[in-house]
Amino acid sequence: MSEDLNVILREMIDLPAETEWIEFKEAKINFDFDDLGRYFSALSNEANLYGKPAGWLIFGITDRSPRKIVGSNYRLTPPGLDRLKEQIAQHTNHQMTFAGIYERKTDGKRVVLFEIPAATRGIPTTWNGVVYGRIHESLGPLALHEIEEIRRQAPLDDWSAKVCEGATHADLDPEAIAFAREEYKKKHQHLAGEVDEWDNASFLARAKVCSQGRITNAAIILLGKSEATHLLVPAIAHITWVLRNEDEVEIDYAHFGLPLILAVDRVFSRIRNLTVRYISGETLFPLEVTQYDPWVIREALHNCIAHQDYLQSARITVTERPGSLMFTNRGNFIPGTVRSVIERDTPPDRYRNPFLANAMVELNMIDTIGSGIKRMFRIQRDRNFPMPDYDLDEEGVVRVTIPGRVIDERYTRMLIERKDLTLMDVITLDKVQKGRPVTREERDALREKKLIEGRSPNLYVSASVAAETDTRADYIRKRSFDRAYFKDMVVAYLQTYHEARWPEIEGLLLDKVSDALNEKQKREFIKSLLKEMRKEGTIVTVGKTRGAKWVLAPSPSEKV
Repeated sequence: MSEDLNVILREMIDLPAETEWIEFKEAKINFDFDDLGRYFSALSNEANLYGKPAGWLIFGITDRSPRKIVGSNYRLTPPGLDRLKEQIAQHTNHQMTFAGIYERKTDGKRVVLFEIPAATRGIPTTWNGVVYGRIHESLGPLALHEIEEIRRQAPLDDWSAKVCEGATHADLDPEAIAFAREEYKKKHQHLAGEVDEWDNASFLARAKVCSQGRITNAAIILLGKSEATHLLVPAIAHITWVLRNEDEVEIDYAHFGLPLILAVDRVFSRIRNLTVRYISGETLFPLEVTQYDPWVIREALHNCIAHQDYLQSARITVTERPGSLMFTNRGNFIPGTVRSVIERDTPPDRYRNPFLANAMVELNMIDTIGSGIKRMFRIQRDRNFPMPDYDLDEEGVVRVTIPGRVIDERYTRMLIERKDLTLMDVITLDKVQKGRPVTREERDALREKKLIEGRSPNLYVSASVAAETDTRADYIRKRSFDRAYFKDMVVAYLQTYHEARWPEIEGLLLDKVSDALNEKQKREFIKSLLKEMRKEGTIVTVGKTRGAKWVLAPSPSEKV
């Protein structure tokens, strides 16, 4: 690889001019990270459009002919280039990142080569939700016709689009087709007067459920009779609802098979969507709302159907617990991160099952603009409920939990009063309230708005927010007193009792240290405090480790 890469580099240097998929930069020391990301997107998309396996960004070489090797010290010191792949993946769709980052000595000077994979067929590469491209030396948003050119590229394989061998129109459920017609009319109101005149074959073709008159896997999933399940083998298209109690004991369950277009409402009917009451702060009377918004439930289920990897032969599951619903489907979360979905205002790049997803769009099950997940978060916020939780930790599985219990009412009042908070602010504050980890970027954004305090990972709502939400007592418990306060307590104790061992110091301070720390962290804080006092000459240690005790250090006059 080393020799091959040197040959590739020499060939690129000798090119008469920059190509759309190769960019040279001097980048002697610094290079803006956001610019690096924009070049990643642009070169990836251009490589796709020009049929190249990868684009290249090269630091340490001038960009004008004749090119000169000037060397680059970009990220020369630790952590250097080590974390760059991870950092880039946080801002691209599908966590796309460099295929390789290489350092080479050429003519005794350091050159850094970034190998950028070409955009996947049908999926333009984005940076912070924007699709970039190049026109000679210019860098900017990729032209719309070029974006569409990439999106029109057929995925290499779409199981949902394949003809279901042996299936005929007789395998489709008449009730499901009738329901699909009504939903199609809602989606295409200008055609409502014509739909009833179409025969089934014409309707299914217009609804993009069938392909050239033949029954697809997508058609069986959405509209197939229950007895047509065997036609999909080894794939499974079932939904299971499970009810668990506080002790995680299963107390009820039900299975729902084909057709899935009707199964969604049948699952919905089994969910115990109870009424909850809370004081909003806007009125003296309690508000009564259902635990779950019906649209949110259906959207979560429709997403499971659209994104399920059916060839894993697993069921979609809905697990109902007291106060929450969890939806589980098989297959990796294609957008990469939930944050990228929330922040971008562009259509989704792709679905795992494009043909099935397109049919669901036509039948009014999912939205073409891909705002479903973002809308779920907005609805939960408007209802003053906790945000949805996405668990993507297990490879090949997506779990989404919709909380059905109100956040602490004091915190809920803050959401009502602080209309200036962005959706991302609320989502991140929701994590802090739940004790969940937040990224450095999220933490910094909340700190800038003075919404949180504390040191990672022990963050808590700031004093200003605590005042607004009437959680001052909780804030004081979590805020650590000034270290001088604790030192004064130790000094006062030693002045009174002359000496103290560890259990006595611990008993003196432990319950007064910030509640944002766990027990282990509180003890480490106390040890650090005593060590600091010893270095300052305030106290001294007497005896060996096990029986050691602390006493006040003698004053200068006592030493004489």
